[in-house]
Amino acid sequence: MGSDSLPSKLTSTKPTPIPTNELDDDHDHDDSPSTAALLSFNTDSSSSSEPLSTSNNKPLFIVLILVTCISLSVASAFAYLFFSSRSSSSSSTTTASSATSPSPSESHARPLTKLNRPKVILISSDGFRFGYQFKTPTPNIARLIANGTEAETGLIPVFPSLTFPNHYSIATGLYPAYHGIVNNHFLDPHSGDAFYMGAIDPKWWLGEPLWETVVKNGLNAATYFWPGTQVHKGPWNCPLNFCRHYNSSVPFEDRVDAVLSYFDLPSDEIPDFMTLYFEDPDHQGHKVGADDPQITEAVSRIDRMIGRLISGLEQRGIFDDVTIIMVGDHGMVTTCDKKLIFLDDLAPWINVPDNWVISHTPLLAIMPPSGYSPSDVVAKMNQGLSSGKVENGKYLKVYLKEDLPSRLHYSASDRIPPIIGLLEEGFKVKQKRSKNKECGGSHGYDNEFFSMRSIFIGHGPQFARGRKIPSFENVQIYNLVTFILNIKGAPNNGSASFAKDVLLSAA
Repeated sequence: MGSDSLPSKLTSTKPTPIPTNELDDDHDHDDSPSTAALLSFNTDSSSSSEPLSTSNNKPLFIVLILVTCISLSVASAFAYLFFSSRSSSSSSTTTASSATSPSPSESHARPLTKLNRPKVILISSDGFRFGYQFKTPTPNIARLIANGTEAETGLIPVFPSLTFPNHYSIATGLYPAYHGIVNNHFLDPHSGDAFYMGAIDPKWWLGEPLWETVVKNGLNAATYFWPGTQVHKGPWNCPLNFCRHYNSSVPFEDRVDAVLSYFDLPSDEIPDFMTLYFEDPDHQGHKVGADDPQITEAVSRIDRMIGRLISGLEQRGIFDDVTIIMVGDHGMVTTCDKKLIFLDDLAPWINVPDNWVISHTPLLAIMPPSGYSPSDVVAKMNQGLSSGKVENGKYLKVYLKEDLPSRLHYSASDRIPPIIGLLEEGFKVKQKRSKNKECGGSHGYDNEFFSMRSIFIGHGPQFARGRKIPSFENVQIYNLVTFILNIKGAPNNGSASFAKDVLLSAA
């Protein structure tokens, strides 16, 4: 790590574990009381108070026998229909239940058939909003879902729901305040140095990412584009042929083929952990929003890449042995000109010049110079925003970072500016009015918004087939991978029991 004071301060901060996302593995039981009697018959001849006349005994006796026989036949028919219906209902309930939970035969992980130890491929499709998979046929993604485990209503990003903070949270299991990548662009308040997305100085990248953990445990890792992988940290030195430097012009097909080629190496040289990254559909989402036909084509393209990967693994006879974890880093929401807020409109209350603003949108981050009280700035900004005189002002609320909702976990780093503004979904902040018109898409909003969710699909020997699990934050993925690889991980914000809740137990 770097020698500046900020990393040493952050690494001494004890991460706050989040509650376990306990899964309810118990099935509903039929607690209805046992059925007593379907129909009641009184066949006791002594119930009659008057003796039968001897002259009418025989005919009456015959009538009674006939009535009794008919009644018993009717009762038997009703009983048969009742129990048949009940049995059918019970059978349907069992079938529905097994569709969302592992069958008895799926209680244990499936053994490897060709590989000698677990292999994990972690795939990120940038900006793959949950629900995109329903926009167009995605047969290959659907195959992973049908034969694997899916977060039923999506994967929850960390805040801010931006690319670099989330990719590094997935890799480290830490919230941005603890791993140090608090935004796509930010300043070190001590040195004044600026972080940008190509920065590879280890001083920025705190925590221990999966590729470092894997190598530290004596295994092999290979990364094909993932934020932070070019950084030399600990035992990880971005080895030639196993660490590709980011280049957006590399065709997606070449990326998939490179990962597949690792499986042609001698068995003891095959990486145990691999990453694979695609820029789509984030690239299209920013240009056209979340609902444009270009998104549909981008999603289809990603599905074709998943199909290419599956086909390559099948040709090598190892598809069922390899664990594939497919995720996205965040979602996407459509934004247009009518949803703009201009900081210059706050001039009657306070002047917020451009050089105070670290980022405008969708995460408003402000660092006033010394001599200005952050609390006074917040008070005056909120006064103007709530006055009804600032266009769309009610859709922005400004906080001191320590007053942000605790669920955001966004206050424990000096790299986070003292003033943070939270926007309502789809709104954007600009410094001043202009005649430029725009309508596209954005992300970075409160991770509570459903539109910010992405996908999680796990397929492999330790994932139950056809299982749906509740949504969870992406800081849990680090522990999931270390559990599958059976290695010791670094301290993180994930739950220690999460992997045991999600994965099948060892055979």
